[in-house]
Amino acid sequence: MIERYSRPAMKRVWGDENKYKKWLDVELAACEAWAEEGVIPPEDIALLRDSKYNHQRMMEIFETTRHDVTAFLSSVTETLGPEGLWLLLGLTSSDMLDTALALQMGEAGSLLLQDMDEALAALETQALAHKDTMMMGRTHGVHAEPMTFGLKLALWWDEMRRQRERLVQALESVRVGKISGAVGTHATVPPWVEERVCGHLGLVVAPVSNQVVQRDRHAHFVQTLALVAASLEKFATEVRGMQRTEVHELEEPFGSGQTGSSSMPHKRNPELAERICGLARLIRGNSITALENVALWGERDISHSSAERIILPDSCLALDYIINIFTGIIKDLRVFPKRMWSNIESSRGLIFSQQVLLALVDKGAAREDAYKVVQRNAMRSWDEAKDFPELLRSDSDATAYLSQGELDQIFDYSYYTRHVDYTFQRIGLIPTSQVNGEGTRSTVPGATPAGD
Repeated sequence: MIERYSRPAMKRVWGDENKYKKWLDVELAACEAWAEEGVIPPEDIALLRDSKYNHQRMMEIFETTRHDVTAFLSSVTETLGPEGLWLLLGLTSSDMLDTALALQMGEAGSLLLQDMDEALAALETQALAHKDTMMMGRTHGVHAEPMTFGLKLALWWDEMRRQRERLVQALESVRVGKISGAVGTHATVPPWVEERVCGHLGLVVAPVSNQVVQRDRHAHFVQTLALVAASLEKFATEVRGMQRTEVHELEEPFGSGQTGSSSMPHKRNPELAERICGLARLIRGNSITALENVALWGERDISHSSAERIILPDSCLALDYIINIFTGIIKDLRVFPKRMWSNIESSRGLIFSQQVLLALVDKGAAREDAYKVVQRNAMRSWDEAKDFPELLRSDSDATAYLSQGELDQIFDYSYYTRHVDYTFQRIGLIPTSQVNGEGTRSTVPGATPAGD
């Protein structure tokens, strides 16, 4: 991942220093396990606990060995005496590598969970703030029926909450260690040593392995990162759409002195949301590679290894970055309720078509006939730019069933938002005590929204 899209804490997780520290942690945990078995003498384990690796020396040795594990071990044993012979005892390289990788993924996952908690908190705050902010709901990009902006944000909050649960599950699947030898038979290292090592490291033992921890676990992890990214792209795409000049119901944060376009000084582009969309695509692409890594020859080949050196750090770095961006967008989002209201009114009452249809049927009209009446007037409203409610008031086929007073009751925007509080209560954003009766809102905003 390039520096531009890397945040410091996640960079440290995937940096060389932390990686090799994890390798050493696994090696020392194995030595502790052998010592507990009585294989390594007490005086030797005491010396081994002070083991250190030398990165510069490791790189020098690597130029000869072309094998990073042997170079690493040599850089450590050069600082030790005879006790260095106990390193990698009975282990194969992948015992150390895969177990250390589990520690890294666990650290990365913990940071991502913190990121998601911050995003959830921002969404909750804004959802509650805009619970009653009326806006137009759109299907196929076309006006459908009114809703509230808070309901849209509540949906995002609930989706992000599900994604967090999925990430917790995925982290459990990769928090496993493996100390089972060259092909997983424990011929050179007994299962109880493996159990001791994993216990020291806070990992679960892979119940059965070959030379590696099976890559369906890693695929599950990366697929979950891709799912989280897909949701973020969904949310960001909506912000982009609502920021369009013709809609202009939202704007992502735009700082003083910020440049939107090098040639058009008036531009305030949704470039943060666009960046989320771009990096989400990268993570999805990496998830395909993770799936390809599941199938390895026999007890292992290394076709997965080079790919994982890219897809695991990059996916974690990119997701960490775009969750942070998304949280910033939501915290400082500019919302324009007046524009939302004007957009609602721009369709000249067409949004009441379903209510009129239902009312006609309720009054005894055949549904097919009622549909034709409503559609006829709706098409006139579209084509002639006339007010839909007024067209209905002058249509004898409609007024044969509905009085003027009944039509007045139909053309009431509060009808569409009367259960919003109930939905917020159902998903846990507000307590039950704030919901009246069968879910009707305790307060219904008037025809003119508050704020700008």
